[in-house]
Amino acid sequence: MITLAMVEDDPLFRTAVAQAIAATAELRLVLEAATLQQGLALLAQAAPQVLLVDLGLPDGSGIDMIRAARDAWPACSIMVATLFGDEARVLQSIHAGAAGYLLKDASAAHIVSEIRTLHAGGSPISPAIARQLLRYLPAVPEAGARDDDNSLSARETEVLSRIARGYAMHEIAAELGVSPWTVQTYIRRLYTKLGVNSRAGAVHEAYRRQWLSPDQ
Repeated sequence: MITLAMVEDDPLFRTAVAQAIAATAELRLVLEAATLQQGLALLAQAAPQVLLVDLGLPDGSGIDMIRAARDAWPACSIMVATLFGDEARVLQSIHAGAAGYLLKDASAAHIVSEIRTLHAGGSPISPAIARQLLRYLPAVPEAGARDDDNSLSARETEVLSRIARGYAMHEIAAELGVSPWTVQTYIRRLYTKLGVNSRAGAVHEAYRRQWLSPDQ
């Protein structure tokens, strides 16, 4: 059973997603909030496995919710569902700790399907957002000389390139011929070397450092 929390102020969207979740046997919505302050209050509760959060909350930004949830619920996977597709909010969300970013033009059923993808280790991103990131990432200036003591091994690069292509953990394991636990170890090493805490953050930082090229 995948447990979820949702912070969403639009009652129609919240109801549609809640109904789609209720119709899915392996998902259970355990926490709901309609404002940032209500969402922050949820952090005193036991952590769900997935947090779905809107960015345009009536009393603040969902990005603040992402940051707070990353600290309070470090094992929780966070996905944005929002109307906002601008570059600034996308990158701020990823840096804050979001591992997925969907626009609300997706159906509730599709969002629920992507919740399962997120929980399985993927990083669901709406196609329009993915295209935007691909245009942006190669254009980021190089931060400086590469630190050879902190460079990636060949296997870590293989894992990272598959994360960038949206592979789930079990898919990476099958393709590389290793166990999912081994893949998880490589991912933890990647997070440490890149100074990030999410798959999307790892991909962004690797592009920024030019450790990945757009065709990898």
